[in-house]
Amino acid sequence: MPVRRITSPDVAEAEPGLWSNCLVVDKTIYLAGMTARGKDQKTIEGADEYEQTKTIFRKYQALMTAAGGKMSDIVKLTIFVTDISQRQKVWQARREFFTGDFPTCALVEVSSLAGPEVLVEIQGIGHLGAS
Repeated sequence: MPVRRITSPDVAEAEPGLWSNCLVVDKTIYLAGMTARGKDQKTIEGADEYEQTKTIFRKYQALMTAAGGKMSDIVKLTIFVTDISQRQKVWQARREFFTGDFPTCALVEVSSLAGPEVLVEIQGIGHLGAS
């Protein structure tokens, strides 16, 4: 099966030679680790874990739509946070994008992410037609 790279005008692409935000192989969708950075590569100023998580899931929504899928086609998430005591904010945002059977998920606290303002990073896997 050929690999298809999926892009969306709503999601900034990395510089060439770094990574792909979304790849599809057969019906499996691989979503890169995303942060709340905008097209200007700046993280939303003053955004807490709730707002950053919502921003990331909006990016995922755009990429899933561009791939021909839906958020309910996401079957696995790995969520990295810098302060696990704030996990309820992440769960609150997640409930706004998923219903029914939620994706499998791991929540991992890390000492730092791409910058001190980055509080959340999420990586995902989907399967077209899973929902």
